[in-house]
Amino acid sequence: MKKGFTLSRSRSPATFRPVIEALAPLAGDVRVSFEFFPPKNDAAELSLWECVQRLAPVRPAFVSVTYGAGGSTRERTHATVTRIRRETALEPAAHLTCVGAARAEIDAVARRYWNDGIRHIVALRGDPPGASGPGLGVYSPHPGGYAYAADLVAGLKRVADFEISVAAFPETHPEAQSPAADLDNLKRKIDAGANRAITQFFFDPDVYFRFVERARAEGIGVPIVPGILPVTNFARVREFAKACGASLPPWLVDLFEGLDKDADTRKLIAASVVAEQCRLLFAGGVREFHFYTLNRADLVYAICHILGVRPPKAPAQEPAP
Repeated sequence: MKKGFTLSRSRSPATFRPVIEALAPLAGDVRVSFEFFPPKNDAAELSLWECVQRLAPVRPAFVSVTYGAGGSTRERTHATVTRIRRETALEPAAHLTCVGAARAEIDAVARRYWNDGIRHIVALRGDPPGASGPGLGVYSPHPGGYAYAADLVAGLKRVADFEISVAAFPETHPEAQSPAADLDNLKRKIDAGANRAITQFFFDPDVYFRFVERARAEGIGVPIVPGILPVTNFARVREFAKACGASLPPWLVDLFEGLDKDADTRKLIAASVVAEQCRLLFAGGVREFHFYTLNRADLVYAICHILGVRPPKAPAQEPAP
């Protein structure tokens, strides 16, 4: 047996009580939100709506729908967001980017959202056409468009009184000149009217806490919600991390080593990893969590259960006389 894993026979059940109690659901006023991506075909649409229906009972604060690079999924995003608005009790948020459109066109999209009852926008600079993540491809502002996310936030606020979320990068955006410059950019977005920041995914809670501390020191006072990515496909997460500048701790790489063809074991390990990550964040005072679902519900639903975010209990029925 490896050093550090030997159990003493002399330990009493009381010795393990704190460990056992740590497995109880976390207590507190926890809020969650979910991110979906728009379907590319009929089969993907069915999968998406199964995910929406599975997660809806936990009553998230909002659900957001992503936007493809270069605005490639604009119509599908709009269709998905408005369907959520019409057919569910969920509060939908639409992603909107600066890429490939003039200001008048973006303003028209925003007004269309407002008229359809959408009050929350996730405002992003966006990735160039053909890119698969931040830092891939060369971004060039549209000559007549909003140059950067801070400009988009200000423009949206002129269109209507949207609630606006923006992106934050605890490990620095790949295109930023420095961590300080990246933090300055976040502050410009907040100063332009954004209501919250949602972070890129990370795996080390200390990365998040250090980032929040730096942001507060720069006068950024809005909620900074940690973005949580459950690892169901480690090869895919490795690609995501490379694209957005997120680090993969050696312990995480080691946990998934040799499991490329073992989906069941990956899922069990993924549940353990994300549960521990959320527990450490909760212990540090976090009460809002944003989950990147990848349109897969089961693991996210389980983590919400651990966080104590559950469907409301049905009222007890009176016994028959």
